[in-house]
Amino acid sequence: MSKILISCAVTGSIHVPSQSPHLPVTPETIASQAIEAARAGAAILHLHARNPLDGRPSSDPAHWSFLPALKPHAVVNMTTGGSAIMSLDQRLAAPKAYAPEMCSLNMGSMNFALYPMADRIKTFLHDWEEPFLRNSDDLVFKNTPRDIAHVLTEMGGRGARFEFECYDIGHLTMLRHFADRGLVKPPFFLQFVFGVLGGMPPEPDILMLMKRQADRLFGEDYLFSVLAAGRQQIPMATMAASMGGHVRVGLEDNLYLAKGVLAPSNAAQVTLIREIVERLGRTPATPEEARAMLGLKGASEVAF
Repeated sequence: MSKILISCAVTGSIHVPSQSPHLPVTPETIASQAIEAARAGAAILHLHARNPLDGRPSSDPAHWSFLPALKPHAVVNMTTGGSAIMSLDQRLAAPKAYAPEMCSLNMGSMNFALYPMADRIKTFLHDWEEPFLRNSDDLVFKNTPRDIAHVLTEMGGRGARFEFECYDIGHLTMLRHFADRGLVKPPFFLQFVFGVLGGMPPEPDILMLMKRQADRLFGEDYLFSVLAAGRQQIPMATMAASMGGHVRVGLEDNLYLAKGVLAPSNAAQVTLIREIVERLGRTPATPEEARAMLGLKGASEVAF
């Protein structure tokens, strides 16, 4: 229980760039913030890329030029979710090209409703942002069993291990199904995702339920981590750490450090949660310790 994995989601598709001047968008700013987050204590970097010209989420391999700079500092965990409006082939373009040690994998289709955010934003930096948010009242994030099997085959065949993103309790059942089919083997790294409208609310009782169900389905063959979008990020991560779990923070999921205070960087959030978990008696794992805990192939085996 002592060692704890701290993941940092450096940038992503949930939040639009105009909400914070500190959200990295260009390859240079993504690399800089990711390295700072690793130095602050993040053993794993969960990564998306953006088109630097307009800030759109991108899986074009050309927009992932920051990857080699990160290799010496942390475990690279590339998204296969990308954006809910990308096709599966688009979402996999960069991960297939770069064969990282880890990939995220969403374990079910769901409503991905971001539209309430639109009324809270006063100005938008790009013309695509407001329509994207408002149209998410009719957005289904497609992750069918066929899609999941395809990702497991394509990326598992390249030696990647997975961060299984579970937005609801049924996603644990789906993972058990694929384990029973032999498409994935332990140790399973479960990421419980709270706070997205369409998924689980960030409530302690729900975290306890997810943990009990994971115990029933996977026994001792799994590790769990918690991320919560928005203001419940740190409280839910703290609860996870106190339960023996692991944590994820970062500007993909929450732009703030405290109420009304924008986080100046991803590293600031990593520093905050590291201080909390250390006071709970946990020791942040190094990247090499993370590789051992998760059974990763090693940085020398990636294609960047």
